[in-house]
Amino acid sequence: MSIETTLTGRTLVAGSASGPALVCTAEISGWGGVDPGSGTIVESTHPQRGESFAGRILVIPGAKGSSGWSGQFHLCRTMGTAPAAIVTSKVNSKLAVGLVALHVPAILVDDLDAFDADTELDITLPGDGTAVIRKKS
Repeated sequence: MSIETTLTGRTLVAGSASGPALVCTAEISGWGGVDPGSGTIVESTHPQRGESFAGRILVIPGAKGSSGWSGQFHLCRTMGTAPAAIVTSKVNSKLAVGLVALHVPAILVDDLDAFDADTELDITLPGDGTAVIRKKS
């Protein structure tokens, strides 16, 4: 049995995707914060350190660090370790350029309260600016 919630957001990058979520409780530093070869968060102070976003729906409150964010995430794309899509609640220049480099579906939602980092979630972005969240029970 699963519990389903639908959030309405704004499309940042068009497209649809579906898969398991990696819900981050903190922004990710692109330069030095991720391993492009595995899609793993390696930033030493990040709460989700050691988790891989490869092929998953990456839920993040935003991006931090330098403009290297787009370069690192472009490497993830070329190495096949990119996330399947991104859901965020904050867009800054680092994330915007990173989304262009990743070219994966992305939406902006008002807040990330519906995404519980401690619960297994499957997320579908049907391509209409919504996110369908399924909590596994």
